[in-house]
Amino acid sequence: MDQFVIKPLFGDGESISFITVTNSTLWMFIAVAAIAALTILGTRGRSLVPSRTQSIAELLYGFVRNMVEDVAGKGAMKYFPYIFTLFVFILFCNVLGMIPLAFTPTSHIAVTVTLALAVFISVTVIGFVKHGAAFLGFFWPKEAPGWLRPILCVIELISYFVRPVSHSVRLGANMMAGHAVMKVFAGLTAMVIAGGLGPVAILPLGAMVGMTAIEFLVAFIQAYVFAILTCVYLHDALHMH
Repeated sequence: MDQFVIKPLFGDGESISFITVTNSTLWMFIAVAAIAALTILGTRGRSLVPSRTQSIAELLYGFVRNMVEDVAGKGAMKYFPYIFTLFVFILFCNVLGMIPLAFTPTSHIAVTVTLALAVFISVTVIGFVKHGAAFLGFFWPKEAPGWLRPILCVIELISYFVRPVSHSVRLGANMMAGHAVMKVFAGLTAMVIAGGLGPVAILPLGAMVGMTAIEFLVAFIQAYVFAILTCVYLHDALHMH
């Protein structure tokens, strides 16, 4: 499967409708199945001395829980399941995409925009439910001089509505760029070997191995950045400062 093309798995191989199963939806389903296996099947024993699988699940749980408490406050803990789901879903999509011949759904803006819009709409609704019309005061800095407030209001509105754009592009662009670089080095290695310059192939091969290690780190960092920005936006909606 081509890493950069969303393709239907059935039918004529070209037409995509609302319910078409594509390589992207397949790997998102695999990610959900892997998450369920880790968090449900891996912890069903609830042992006092946890197994390796249970330890990993508890480590992820504690990591996200601390992040939500530290960034958004203890009052945001009722939204913890949503943020935890976002984090592990993005993390597993990123990591599973490192498997040869796999597909990385989070390298496509169509997926990341949907996740970012879900966060944006949810946080905005939470803000209005908690504060009512007073939530609009978030865009009107009362501490600023009167003549400066309209200008700052416009800036705040623009920055607020740009959030889903930056939130989605950051994740999608980083994942796509990393895979593109790895593909370049892999192609270069194959070309050098095919040209009969086997010993020289160690250079692009070494670069590809290094990029692979970096990409695993990026896979975690991008999931963390997406989740922590969600916590920041949630904190703004809950506390308006």
